[in-house]
Amino acid sequence: QLQASGGGLVQPGGSLRLSCAASGFTLGYYAIGWFRQAPGKEREGVSSISSNDGRVYYTDSVKGRFTISRDNAKNTAYLQMNSLKPEDTAVYYCAARGFGTGSLSPGAYDYWGQGTLVTVSS
Repeated sequence: QLQASGGGLVQPGGSLRLSCAASGFTLGYYAIGWFRQAPGKEREGVSSISSNDGRVYYTDSVKGRFTISRDNAKNTAYLQMNSLKPEDTAVYYCAARGFGTGSLSPGAYDYWGQGTLVTVSS
């Protein structure tokens, strides 16, 4: 089971850190992905981190602003989001992929957490 948390209301330019806690399996063996879905839009890949080599991936719109990380000792992954913009408003999901290489494709993931809402507004 994956549990995403940390969403909320933040002003433009602000920061949030999302957490994705795993239970029942060892997150360190899995690639992790963060996805988001805005109203009326398709779910899109935001960031991913591989389990085998730690390689990270970001969609272009968040490069330089978001940072993905993982703490295997805590069985938790994170998404640090800085310089938030109104267009970052969405429900954010974390997902785990049994194959070690990260991916920004939602279809590549086996396990999904429930979403956490991020609203960027003044």
